Amino acid sequence: MDKKINIFWFRRDLRLDDNVGFYKALQSDASVLPIFIFDSDILDRLPENDARVTFIHNTLQHMRKELNDIYGSSIAMFYGKPKEIFAQLIKEHTIGSVFTNHDYEPYANERDNTIKEFLKDKNIEFKTYKDHVIFEKNEVVKKDGKPYMVYTPYMRIWKEKFKTIDFKIYDTKSLFGNLIKDTNTVNLSLTDIGFKTSSQPITAYDVNPKVIQNYEETRNFPAQDSTSRLGPHLRFGSVSVRKMVEKAIAETNEIFWQELIWREFFMQILWHFPHTKDAAFKPKYERIEWRNNEAEFKLWCKGETGYPLVDAGMRQLNETGFMHNRVRMLVGSFLCKHLLIDWRWGEAYFAEKLHDYDMSSNVGNWQWVAGCGVDAAPYFRIFNPTSQIQKFDKNLDYIKQWAPDFQELTYPQPMVDHKMARERCLTTYKSALN
Repeated sequence: MDKKINIFWFRRDLRLDDNVGFYKALQSDASVLPIFIFDSDILDRLPENDARVTFIHNTLQHMRKELNDIYGSSIAMFYGKPKEIFAQLIKEHTIGSVFTNHDYEPYANERDNTIKEFLKDKNIEFKTYKDHVIFEKNEVVKKDGKPYMVYTPYMRIWKEKFKTIDFKIYDTKSLFGNLIKDTNTVNLSLTDIGFKTSSQPITAYDVNPKVIQNYEETRNFPAQDSTSRLGPHLRFGSVSVRKMVEKAIAETNEIFWQELIWREFFMQILWHFPHTKDAAFKPKYERIEWRNNEAEFKLWCKGETGYPLVDAGMRQLNETGFMHNRVRMLVGSFLCKHLLIDWRWGEAYFAEKLHDYDMSSNVGNWQWVAGCGVDAAPYFRIFNPTSQIQKFDKNLDYIKQWAPDFQELTYPQPMVDHKMARERCLTTYKSALN
């Protein structure tokens, strides 16, 4: 009989340091084989040049190299359905336990329950840990145990609770001696999994003290591009949320810290209300009669609405996989309120294009602009796409960068009149909601 091993399964925690599940695996009673599975159920729906797949693959190669060079170990990589990969691993190894970190999205919950039951039948324990957030699921709730559905009280209780916990950074690397010494584990190229290198690199994050200190002052002005670009790195776990909270506290910056709390607010909403991934949190909003004009949707997607700030945002998204958060609110509002196109269409387009796509935040924010979610903007708040320029891009720097043709004769006329669209939206919403 082979010597028993334990497995650590990397998912959305692509880092070697301060990784709770990895730390627990390395403390366990057997040598550890780290693995990553390129899940065909997820990948088969993506375009072959998807930037996020390139990022995941590159990150894993860096991790493999570090483990190989310093510790003589590696990460085994697989492509396929997780259950079938584990069946293969069980044939090849005597496995005691499988360690991993929690994932909260509906598909991930379903997948993990399937794997847990499959392993249980083989007398293998499936151990998962909280790593991706500071507080999860029901850890920040009202006194009656019900979830908060408004951000501000959630944030206040989150901060109070934070003072009471044993907050620590996990020194994973000190335990790397417990990894299986094998540098010949399975590697996969992008081609092996049906992908090619994306032409849209995911930007490195920047959380230097200046960015954090100036965050409140500069975050609303897209031309300054002064945001941290942390989104994809938190999404895929290439950075530890504990280290980011530690930085926010060190710089005593409440606004930067509160953005990290927003992320957890939306995560617990999706966990408590999984139906919101494709249905309005407020059911009466399902009565809205969306126009859903496909030709207009295509113009919005391409950034050809005739409204320069909207077009600049959509073109930035299409070209780079990123859009400034202030502009995201405007383009979302324009789609739902000016064009009366279902928020789910916009949510799906962002899911395809955004490097930092995270289901909970994306769904939460789209429902916010449509007015149908928790803590939502009231339906009668309709951003004026022209006056927003005066507020947030007064010198037209952002527009000149991403929609430089806005003053040319070839630039499209506004596809809809703001005043007419506003009145049409109010009438449509009122008739549905009253």
